Amino acid sequence: MKTLELQFVTANNKTATISIDDPIEPVDVAKVKSAMEQIIASNIFHNASGYAYTEMKGARLVDHNVTEYTIE
Repeated sequence: MKTLELQFVTANNKTATISIDDPIEPVDVAKVKSAMEQIIASNIFHNASGYAYTEMKGARLVDHNVTEYTIE
C-alpha cells in the first residue's frame, strides 16, 4: 500500500506529518503544494503539543510491501 506523507514544521520547530492512504498517482506536486499551503493558512492543524503547522518541510510517497507466509 502506498501512502503520501505531507511533512510540516510546527511553531515549536518540530516535524508533523499528515498521511494520505492510496493517493492518486502520479502525484501532482503543484496540487500537493497548494493543499499544504491551504492547510497552513487554515491554522486548524496542530501537533500533539498544540503547536500550529507553520511551514512546508516536504512530501513523500511511501510504498510498504508486505509478504505474508503461511506457517503450519
